[in-house]
Amino acid sequence: MKKLLLVLAAIMTSCMLLTACGGKKTEEPPTGAAANSETAAPAGESATGLDLAVQIGPDPETIDPALNSASDSANMIMHAFETLLIVDQENKIVSGQAESYEVSDDGLTYTFHLRDGLKWSDASPLTADDFVYSWKRLADPNVAAPYAGDMLGYVKGYEEAAAGNIDALGVSAPDDKTFVVELSAPCVYFPKLITHATMVPVQKATVEANGEQWSLKPETYISNGPLKMIEWVPGSHVTFAKNENYWNADKITLNTLKFVLMEDSNAAYSAYQTGEVAMIRDVPTEEIPALRDKEEFHVEPNMGISYIDFQNQKEPFNNPDVRKALSLAIDREYLANTVMQGIGAPAANFVPAGVSDVEGGTYFEEVTRKNNGGDFFNIKDYEADVAKAKELLAKAGYPDGKGFPVFEYMTNDAGYNKPVAEYLQSCWKEALGITMDIKIVEWATFTPTRRAGDYQIARDAWSLDYDDPSNLLNLLKSTSGNNNARYNNPELDKLLDEANSTNDVAEHYKKLHEAENMILEDAAIAPLNYRNEFWLQNPKLKGTWYSPYGYWFFQYAVME
Repeated sequence: MKKLLLVLAAIMTSCMLLTACGGKKTEEPPTGAAANSETAAPAGESATGLDLAVQIGPDPETIDPALNSASDSANMIMHAFETLLIVDQENKIVSGQAESYEVSDDGLTYTFHLRDGLKWSDASPLTADDFVYSWKRLADPNVAAPYAGDMLGYVKGYEEAAAGNIDALGVSAPDDKTFVVELSAPCVYFPKLITHATMVPVQKATVEANGEQWSLKPETYISNGPLKMIEWVPGSHVTFAKNENYWNADKITLNTLKFVLMEDSNAAYSAYQTGEVAMIRDVPTEEIPALRDKEEFHVEPNMGISYIDFQNQKEPFNNPDVRKALSLAIDREYLANTVMQGIGAPAANFVPAGVSDVEGGTYFEEVTRKNNGGDFFNIKDYEADVAKAKELLAKAGYPDGKGFPVFEYMTNDAGYNKPVAEYLQSCWKEALGITMDIKIVEWATFTPTRRAGDYQIARDAWSLDYDDPSNLLNLLKSTSGNNNARYNNPELDKLLDEANSTNDVAEHYKKLHEAENMILEDAAIAPLNYRNEFWLQNPKLKGTWYSPYGYWFFQYAVME
């Protein structure tokens, strides 16, 4: 067996090296949190650390790790819980709850060795059995975790577990400090999966005693990470404090971390201006021209993409010619650089920039361009794509848009979402002669409605959870709990299964390129723009960092 001592050799998950967002880089401990207090001020020093308030989003739909699929909630989960392996501020995989792990020569068995003396936030012991319980819970069809197949699909016995026999899942605990995972086939990116927020342990006693309500109250939201919840006032804030039982608590610089819950970007901006919060994610787009040259305005690459979901099971969007016509009729250059004021880049393909390919230092998008002799969308010749779009719409039975039903585009009002919707409305009317209505709904309603497929067309976005194209492409598998488009293509399922089960890294990427081409040719979705994240942060706030996977980390923050 090959011993992998994480404290000595970290595994790279991305070629992108991040510096701390606020400026000065901190030391590089594996994780961090906030210190004991029952209240949180916006941003001030106390004898025990910094009281920090930030705005990441509105009320979360859920902060149950198994049920969550949204980045705003994941930001809270990642501060309250810790996985076996974690990603540090340089995007390297380092030890978390597991001090080390071993992989069998055939790549089918992973053995994780937990740190000594791990505890839950209520001071009770945390053992390998907690990981066994949590991973089986993730696979349980009664829980209906959206990420279950993506995270556990290659664990031995997953299909049987997903059918109801959760004890068939290939996870075990030979002793309190040893957690063993058996795979049904080698998975070249399995260590990356381990770092995902859904893979954290949850405490069996509190989950079973409180059912679905366990994650709603501080006294039952027992966690194992650097922070613990101390208050949740719906519509106002969620406050976390230092978990004194966290194994690395001495490294934490925070006293408290208060997530102020706001959906209105103008309200968030006002809170930032008055000093109520030291950082806001939702910046009013009309303020960006005046802010973008200031030290407090940050733009960082997000390994993600914004795109349109067509509800593939509803007419007329069950017709690939209709979907492709609408997709080709979008002027992505104008959308990214005029409507969105250059925040982000036009999506020429599906997998975004910055995602690695098989050879070190190469990127999936560049290899796609080379393999295909160019990009899928003709960014520099929009008129050529529009001509194709008109031909396809006529082929589908709607020449010049005649007879095409009025349809609805669903979105939430955050960032550039509304301006993008208004552009699409105008674009499709002008280019194709079809009429679209805009439906704006609150975030708390938007995500469950989209997941239920109760829409015609909807905005969507994805930030990769780890540096492998499969994390994005797998969304379109028919079995994916995150397949909001309700796309069903057995050929794509087969291709992705082959890509994800091979032990040949080159073959893995080759089949993923084929899968991307299939998705774009069938217009399962319509890519819009590659994402950048923009936010405002007090220039005095240092020691934080932003991950291109869509997370901010505040546990080592200081105010200079």
